[in-house]
Amino acid sequence: MLYRDFRGLSLSRLGFGAMRLPCVDGSDSEPDQAAVDQMVDYALEQGVNYFDTAWGYHGGQSEVVLGRALARHPRNSYYLADKFPGYDLANMGKVEEIFEEQLRKTGAGHFDFYLFHNVCEKNVDEYLNPAHGILDYLLAQKAAGRIRHLGFSAHGDLPCLTRFLDAYGEHMEFCQLQINYLDWEFQNARAKVELLAERGIPVWVMEPVRGGKLARLSPRNAAILAETRPDETPAAWAFRFVQGIPEVVVTLSGMSDFEQLRQNVATFSEERPLGEQDRAALARVTANLLGRHTVPCTACRYCTDHCPMGLDIPKLLELYNEAMVTGGDGGFIPAMYVGTLPEDKRPGACIGCGSCAAVCPQQIDIPGTLADFAARLAG
Repeated sequence: MLYRDFRGLSLSRLGFGAMRLPCVDGSDSEPDQAAVDQMVDYALEQGVNYFDTAWGYHGGQSEVVLGRALARHPRNSYYLADKFPGYDLANMGKVEEIFEEQLRKTGAGHFDFYLFHNVCEKNVDEYLNPAHGILDYLLAQKAAGRIRHLGFSAHGDLPCLTRFLDAYGEHMEFCQLQINYLDWEFQNARAKVELLAERGIPVWVMEPVRGGKLARLSPRNAAILAETRPDETPAAWAFRFVQGIPEVVVTLSGMSDFEQLRQNVATFSEERPLGEQDRAALARVTANLLGRHTVPCTACRYCTDHCPMGLDIPKLLELYNEAMVTGGDGGFIPAMYVGTLPEDKRPGACIGCGSCAAVCPQQIDIPGTLADFAARLAG
């Protein structure tokens, strides 16, 4: 197992994510305890020592099932991470109640790592609202030894991330980001990593295979990768990419069966850095993945000067592209962001006048795209 140092701790570079555990009869709220026990035993045996769960995973059962599996092993043999669920604004005034319940559910005694969960445009105002006392409470738990290291995860854009860091950055020891070769430029992951590096904050990776999308490539794209590394699976390629980012300490993988765990452990048993040919192959695959589903907006903003509704069209098209790459069903990031906008600034507010399309250098059917986006979000 490969390891990275974090403040004197030797952390396995592969982290065991408990968001996609094996379940009984496909029921997401009923993780299979026996299967999880087997996977946790194997992970620890192979040197994985970082385990990540959260309040909302598996209908609230992830913390319970993972806690039971880990309780069968010495507490000093693993590091456990959990999160405060501020993605649900109804939780903002419940930090003490939720934290105490998380300790009870996991039976862990303390959390080695604890995060503000999913800092984004939807919740950043409330996360930063001192009336909720979230930061003060968590810092008090850290002082009491019930939290060893405090950080945050983020799906927000760069300005949102910057705003959170400006307010709370001095207290944040690590940040968990969605990073993979598709999102390195597409979701501006590179700039986010650079921002964190400037602040001296190490990076944890979530969604390295983008919810499995990068592990299930089309035959055409899989063949491109096989040209230079025929012995590596598409999932291994995705992991090799994040292994090459020096700021990354832990890469989380939500493994839903034992075979995925076995393969990922093998991938993280050695470093095989990507070479120039490998990166060229990934660039071809990325172009194929994005080119099929997205509109070619360059954010020149000519359109915004001609929109009678004052819509931020480049941002809406960026969100549309994210929705399409995610699977065309809207995706949670676009829906989350659009939900923060006033009704008259959302995709459905477009009146279809076509003034924007008339000046678009890329000749994008902007009214048609926004109409499609609105329908996907509604559907």
